[in-house]
Amino acid sequence: MKTIPDLVEHALELIRLTSTKLPDDIVSALKSGRKKETTGSAAEATLVTIETNIEMASEMSTPICQDTGTPLFYVKHPWDYPTRMMREAFTSAVQIATEKNYLRPNAVDSVTGKNSGDNTGDHFPAIYFDQWDRDDEIEVRLMLKGGGSENQGAQYSLPYGPLDAGRDMDGVRKVILDQVVNAQGQGCGPAVLGVCIGGDRASGYALAKKQSIRPLEDVNPDPVLADLEKEITEKGNHLGIGPMGFGGETTLLGTKITKAHRVPASFFVSIIYMCWAARQKTMTFKNGEVSYD
Repeated sequence: MKTIPDLVEHALELIRLTSTKLPDDIVSALKSGRKKETTGSAAEATLVTIETNIEMASEMSTPICQDTGTPLFYVKHPWDYPTRMMREAFTSAVQIATEKNYLRPNAVDSVTGKNSGDNTGDHFPAIYFDQWDRDDEIEVRLMLKGGGSENQGAQYSLPYGPLDAGRDMDGVRKVILDQVVNAQGQGCGPAVLGVCIGGDRASGYALAKKQSIRPLEDVNPDPVLADLEKEITEKGNHLGIGPMGFGGETTLLGTKITKAHRVPASFFVSIIYMCWAARQKTMTFKNGEVSYD
């Protein structure tokens, strides 16, 4: 059976980096947004405060946000690697990270209301495995998804009468922007939207959330979706909602959209709202070496 030496220690470092350092593309987008805001405005002050927070968290190796969120592990691995071993290692790393205060104890029993105290519990943390054809390479992508932003997710069933949104791309466009309007900067905007057009209720949300790990600068291979991503971001930033809902031009940092086949009876549009603290990092094992990105 293949194993990875010191997997728990490597996963612990992944958690520390994810909790304390934002990806460069997110930091760059926040700085660009701040430059567009009116000098002395609440929007500019908010983004300046966010930048200061990011710098302090990185320098002091402390969590960027008091809500360290739900740990979501997306793992790509060769067919012959034991997923049970990896699941146990990631769970142990989460427990140690909680002891070290890289993570806040967030796992609460939904029936009793009792906090487990170590970020583990029923289906917590969430770990998703996907086999690939690379023989000696494992990629672990960690996302820490905050609860406030999670509350701003939405799922629409088309046609949607209140917006006169039909089962077409115009209807899709209407409901995505409606969700941005409804959020009004709550969930710690500016946001990154992850969207899935189609699928069933469960798969739509899962695929939309997975869009949040795409880099902001990448371009959708589907030209129709690429244009829609750009349009939603531009129109969202013209709504005047701004960071934290204080007004301004920086409502969205980006939009990432995918699609899934659906049955004829259903047409869902699932939208995930990611806060400005879009915490995610990748750990890669290749040829016996580990790297973090």
